[in-house]
Amino acid sequence: MIRTEREGALWRAVIDRPDKANSLTGEMLAELADFAEAAQGHANVLVLTGTGRVFSAGADLEAAKAGLATDPVWERLSGAIARFDGLSIAALNGTLAGGAFGMALACDLRIAVEGAKFFYPVMKLGFLPQPSDPPRLVALVGPARARLILMGAAKLTAAEALAHGLVDRVVAADGLAPATAELAEAALGAAPAHVTAIKALTRPG
Repeated sequence: MIRTEREGALWRAVIDRPDKANSLTGEMLAELADFAEAAQGHANVLVLTGTGRVFSAGADLEAAKAGLATDPVWERLSGAIARFDGLSIAALNGTLAGGAFGMALACDLRIAVEGAKFFYPVMKLGFLPQPSDPPRLVALVGPARARLILMGAAKLTAAEALAHGLVDRVVAADGLAPATAELAEAALGAAPAHVTAIKALTRPG
């Protein structure tokens, strides 16, 4: 249910469970974390995307009932992405919801298709967000809009997400792959040490 692809310095992970809105099990999260950790030192660009009309609905319902919603594997995954020394891109093929926010927030860039929705309903569900998610969200959208999402349970459109800084570009569905390739091109053509140096210069202080 996770497809991984390696094309030279480009590594891509695809969430491929469209019949379940790309909801995530513990095994899928561990596989994504393994892949992100393995990309360190071997890839210039790491892309996360999905199939179908939803990037990910977050935790699989049955797995969440069994404790996945508070499992440390979410932090392991987002931490591996955040530590990646190359360019990480979340190519959001559709709606981003719940715990799946973590991996997208940890990426350097987020591209979304028109029609995508963004919501993180932890207030309604009675869970706390993963520890690293709120500060990353605040860094992108500011404290008030972070509270709008986390406390107000707001469901943002792609246009609102772009205006708030949650995503960096919105494209038509058939433009997602070309837009991702365009943003990856420079890093793919650069020496790994150069990519790492630029990434280090742009890390938050």
